[in-house]
Amino acid sequence: MKKVFKVLGIGAILLVGIIILRNLIIKSVVTTAVSRIVGAPVHIDWLSLNYLSSTIHISGFKMYNPSGFPEGILLSCPKIEVIYDRATLFQQQRHFIFMKIELKEMGITKNKEGKLNVDALKIVQEEKSARSSAVRIDLLDLNIGQVVYKDYRDGTEPSVRVYEFNKHKIYKSIPTLQQLIILSLVEPMKAATIEGAIIYGVGMLTGVATLPVSVVTTYIGKDYVRQVIDVSLKRAYEVSFEVVKRMGRITKEDVPKGTIKAKISGARVALQLKGQTDNKTEITISARKYLFPKPDIAGGVLYQILDKLQ
Repeated sequence: MKKVFKVLGIGAILLVGIIILRNLIIKSVVTTAVSRIVGAPVHIDWLSLNYLSSTIHISGFKMYNPSGFPEGILLSCPKIEVIYDRATLFQQQRHFIFMKIELKEMGITKNKEGKLNVDALKIVQEEKSARSSAVRIDLLDLNIGQVVYKDYRDGTEPSVRVYEFNKHKIYKSIPTLQQLIILSLVEPMKAATIEGAIIYGVGMLTGVATLPVSVVTTYIGKDYVRQVIDVSLKRAYEVSFEVVKRMGRITKEDVPKGTIKAKISGARVALQLKGQTDNKTEITISARKYLFPKPDIAGGVLYQILDKLQ
């Protein structure tokens, strides 16, 4: 019996080691690819890809200033979460059902020549000739925190302005990795009313739409997605029921409790809607198939609900 436990223990250690090594390799590939696309150094503290739950978790994403600018961080994203379609993971065009980016800080720098750091990025300079990395992102939840603007035109010490935000915006139908990066750079600049940037011209995002539903918070769990939106419980429930009925078969409904259960794409899907203060609604959608978590299906239902609410 001791030998059995010993063998199992060794096997578990080897499995953990393989998973860690795989994540390190993927982290290196992602870091190199993004650095090459933007033309600036990129660092990631940790990346975890869970094939079973179809999720990717990235912590400590940082993009630094390009060459010709003082050392500093251009983008700091403590957390990036993704729900992906497993069927497309190893295909040329990957499908991301849901992506959440916590953009804690963006550093805008204007050098002595009056040029902005964002305009010096390769993704901006070579936008027209650069080959696009095809992806499909159904929903992007971008949380914009703080923008720090440094102007070095008057001397070695910059004038500094800080803009504080706590702003969620939802976007749909992002077709390339380049457009995702441009969007993440442009939106904080627009919020801070930074003018005269070349990147704005590059940032004409074809087909990308902003959903007008005001999103307060978003959570991604092992088998669920949860969203708090600025919509009444009655309206959210009516739209959720209509969407679920169209996507699959309703198996149970309880209006007073705010629950809807259904079979969608062979998975058991459960929706829980709760009214909050200020006429907001929390929607939790979970999905499982043969006991396995299916957050990709849950994310697809959420996408349809938010799209219908616009």
